[in-house]
Amino acid sequence: MFDLFQRKPKGQEVSLSISGMHCASCAMNIDGALEDTKGVFSSETSYAKARVKVIYDPEKLSQTQVVNVIKAQGYDVED
Repeated sequence: MFDLFQRKPKGQEVSLSISGMHCASCAMNIDGALEDTKGVFSSETSYAKARVKVIYDPEKLSQTQVVNVIKAQGYDVED
C-alpha cells in the first residue's frame, strides 16, 4: 500500500530464466548471492516461475557478470 512512497532503484533491469532450482531455498540462495554483489540494487527470484529479475548499476556490473554470479551458485541461466 505504501509502495508509492518507496524509491524504486534506478539502473538496468534484466529478467532471466533459471534452471536447476529444486526448492524455494534455491531462490533465496540466488537472491543472497546477487544482493551481496557490488552494483546490484535488488534481486527477485521466483522458484515457481524459474525466473530472476535483477536491477543493477551497469557502470559497476555487466549482465554477463550477473549471469556468472548465478552460475557460480550452481544454476543454469538463459536470457
